[in-house]
Amino acid sequence: MSFKIYTKTGDAGQTSLIGGTRVPKNHIRIEAYGTVDELNSWLGVISDAIKTLDKYDELKYIQDKLFVLGSELACDPGKEVKMNLPELKIEDIARLESSIDHMESTLPMLKNFVLPGGHPIASQLHIARCVCRRAERICVGLQEMNEPIDTLLLQYLNRLSDYLFVLSRYVLHQLHGEERIWKGV
Repeated sequence: MSFKIYTKTGDAGQTSLIGGTRVPKNHIRIEAYGTVDELNSWLGVISDAIKTLDKYDELKYIQDKLFVLGSELACDPGKEVKMNLPELKIEDIARLESSIDHMESTLPMLKNFVLPGGHPIASQLHIARCVCRRAERICVGLQEMNEPIDTLLLQYLNRLSDYLFVLSRYVLHQLHGEERIWKGV
């Protein structure tokens, strides 16, 4: 059985949260999970580019976790969700931290700010890091608007942006790119 991708229910600028509540497409909750989706798309581009490197499977795992995060953001916090959705766990953050620690142990100590660049993949990772930070800021905005949001979600995004920064350096060194130090001229 197939279904059509278009429903026409959003033609007037509204969409549904999981739970059925209709909200404008520019609602901050939609902006939050849309930004997480954008981040996930960037990670898809990056993972396709690094299939031969040792972080490919890890990026695929992170993409799965971003779907979990997005589904949580897409839920109407005022309604009981009748679907069985996976949850983000503290172990997911610990996994990011462990990977950060491992990558950092192989890299020269960072003593200066670095400029994005040095290799196209490293540059894309910096873009993904920026999108991740934007997702985090939007989620903080949700929280400040008294919209219920799991603090684990904020922690995950915060740690993920750190992970993406370190991964950009790690990939840059694996691909023998040039780490460009900011000189502040």
